[in-house]
Amino acid sequence: MTHYSQLWLFSVLVFGVVLLPGMDMAYILGSALTGGRRAGLMALAGVMTGAVVHVIAGVLGISVLLKLYPAAFKFMLLAGACYIAWIGWSILKSASAFHMGAGLALRPSLVTYRQGMLSCLMNPKAYLFMLAVFPQFLHPEYGALWIQGVVMWLIIAVNQAGVYGGIALAADGVRRWLAGEPESAVIVSRVVGVMLIGAAVFTAVEGWRQT
Repeated sequence: MTHYSQLWLFSVLVFGVVLLPGMDMAYILGSALTGGRRAGLMALAGVMTGAVVHVIAGVLGISVLLKLYPAAFKFMLLAGACYIAWIGWSILKSASAFHMGAGLALRPSLVTYRQGMLSCLMNPKAYLFMLAVFPQFLHPEYGALWIQGVVMWLIIAVNQAGVYGGIALAADGVRRWLAGEPESAVIVSRVVGVMLIGAAVFTAVEGWRQT
């Protein structure tokens, strides 16, 4: 298989993984629904930044370390799930979250960005992908590994921007419609909180079963 053929296969795999519902998607969707387009895109930027770290980890061979010490992976898996669940719980218990645009919309963009990055860094699905897929697409005969890593990150970033960006924009449209429906806004805010908690529990259970 040529390098270009491998890149196409990698692109297909990445698209499939990004398309699957998970913690990153849930966080971006929740941010856009409660904070608007800007919050959704800042969350996306944070997730894309986190992907840089995943690629660097894959290139440096940290995936091998995680295979040798599975307890470290399980710790990161649980930490990531707990973090996203905490965000969901914060939305549920916060009175400001029950008024679209009144509280969470005023949250600093840097906070949304940072939480998006942490969501990605502690996302079990991302680590499973790195452990299972990265080693198969990094080959010294195709050139410098860091260049291959940059290309792989660009592929990941394009897929994230297309899928997650579209979700953020669509969620912002829903949010604008809900602005004139206070009662519906309350329900959506609660759904966002439950959705984040559910995504955290699901990915943690699935990740634990596959390790």
